[in-house]
Amino acid sequence: MTSTTPEGLEIRPRQLEAALPDPMPRHWHGGDPFKSHLFNAMSVLFPEGERFFIHSVRLYRDQIKDPRLLEQIRGFIGQEGHHSHEHMAYNQRLREMGYDIDYLERGVKRRIGFVKKHLSPEVMLASTCAVEHFTAIIADVLLTNPRVLEGADPQMARLWRWHALEETEHKAVAFDMYMQVCGNRKLLRNAMLRSTFFFTLDTTRGLLHMLKRDGQLWNWRLWRDGISWLWGSRGVFRPLIGVYMDFYRSGFHPWQHDNMHLVQQYRRDFDEDLAAAS
Repeated sequence: MTSTTPEGLEIRPRQLEAALPDPMPRHWHGGDPFKSHLFNAMSVLFPEGERFFIHSVRLYRDQIKDPRLLEQIRGFIGQEGHHSHEHMAYNQRLREMGYDIDYLERGVKRRIGFVKKHLSPEVMLASTCAVEHFTAIIADVLLTNPRVLEGADPQMARLWRWHALEETEHKAVAFDMYMQVCGNRKLLRNAMLRSTFFFTLDTTRGLLHMLKRDGQLWNWRLWRDGISWLWGSRGVFRPLIGVYMDFYRSGFHPWQHDNMHLVQQYRRDFDEDLAAAS
């Protein structure tokens, strides 16, 4: 298929200075345990997940001849490496607060180990495409809807926006690789179904664990307000349903969701901050 990745898209990693507040508030998202731990639960998944993405992309890098895509692959690997590093530090803070991050990571590590041992490189790259779509559509909502991080600690909000910007920049790299080396849409759809199940399972497990450690697991008002914030009439995740389903279309490409204006807007903010810091 013809890629709709914007011409001249440059993908390069940015290393944040002092990314995390010190000390990191336990309920950094406006004092709300549900919102804070939803993001925390996603953070737990990222170090292992992003190392897997890098692994799956490297398996096919030697087959890519397009110099532009090769440059974007280098940027993708650099960005995902930085994300993994920052979320390892983030998860260590959670560990120090008393959450059993090792328990939450164990299932993810075991599953990725199984996938690397038993599934084909094509399936691994298809799985990377699927999860990259997940992260890209969540990133888009995070960058466009101020309610997603309203009331959050400023440094934590900045960390998540940085991650969202770079997920948006490289959202089609694995997909463009996959379409060049394989292109099987059935594998992509199956990978998305599996990824949806395990992403939901792992995030929910992390949320439940952290709320239980805080003594908030049976706080029905917290659940009522949290679910309404996510999926209610103005729910921040409601816009994800349609763009998620687009992945199953036969002619889908990630940049058909053209949000390059967000990339340009947040690039200015972050690149100016980094230039001032240096």
